[in-house]
Amino acid sequence: MKEKTYEKERAFLSPYAKRSEDTLGRRRDEPPCSMRTDFQRDRDRIIYSKAFLRLKNKTQVFFAPDGDHYMSRLTHTLDVSQIARSLARCLSLNEDLAEAIALGHDLGHTPFGHVGERVLDALCPTGFRHSEQSLRVVDLLEKDGKGLNLTFEVRDGILNHTKKGKPATLEGAAVSLADRIAYINHDIEDAIRAGFLREDELPPQAVAVFGRDTSARINTAILDIYAESAGKPYVRMSEEKAEALDELRTFMFERVYEHANKLIQESAERMLRALYTYFTERPEELPALYLSTAREDVPRAVCDYLSSMTDKYAINVFKRLFVPREGSV
Repeated sequence: MKEKTYEKERAFLSPYAKRSEDTLGRRRDEPPCSMRTDFQRDRDRIIYSKAFLRLKNKTQVFFAPDGDHYMSRLTHTLDVSQIARSLARCLSLNEDLAEAIALGHDLGHTPFGHVGERVLDALCPTGFRHSEQSLRVVDLLEKDGKGLNLTFEVRDGILNHTKKGKPATLEGAAVSLADRIAYINHDIEDAIRAGFLREDELPPQAVAVFGRDTSARINTAILDIYAESAGKPYVRMSEEKAEALDELRTFMFERVYEHANKLIQESAERMLRALYTYFTERPEELPALYLSTAREDVPRAVCDYLSSMTDKYAINVFKRLFVPREGSV
């Protein structure tokens, strides 16, 4: 079965795609699978990881929203995966590689969305970036400290999925674009649903370029990337569409990300700061998984622990440590 996949890739993938048989391999050698390619194995390892399961209870933008149809970090990840696979398919890139990178790109994201990342970045002496933390998760923290032992290409795509990143593969570049397309468009949808925005408040020029609804904007973006990149050694948008997407992103940061649920954001920030201070002063109370790191770098170990938390778990730990219980002295 694996050989059939190799044959299909040789026949149909772009010369600029990363073929599964040409992977640069894993950090630790291991016996190959007779049925799945290495990128398919990476995808499966990510899906069955604990960090992936926790994404369903991590905030994308809105904390504990009053409704069932808001994006969580998991639904965002699935959205990125779908867009990345669409881009890989139409550009004749390796769909398995793109999917694996997309499914793993946010494994290291904090609870409480953008607030959590901003707080840990401010507190940790060496800074905190969720892309780097996602790589730590797959390399060092999953499977009780053994890591997932993913291929170079998937690890590289996870690390470099942000706008400033420079992925080594076109599949990684496709995921980076898919991430921006996904979060900007569905965060707009959530903001309108929550009453933080009206559709007529969106930047008119960007709306004229991309369209008025989520489906139209995503479709426009994919078609534009195809027109700009098909048969080329790069994956990118046209200048017009890239500028319009940047305008929407800037608008969302100014109007939504920094202001939505302001009181809840402030509460989340206070909670994370309190938890960070508590565990940096008492590293011996960290779970066993993080103690070896704590012996060398306490702030990093604390960030490993806090970033692994779901929103609900962080709140419960805070209550256990700081909120007096009935009957306590």
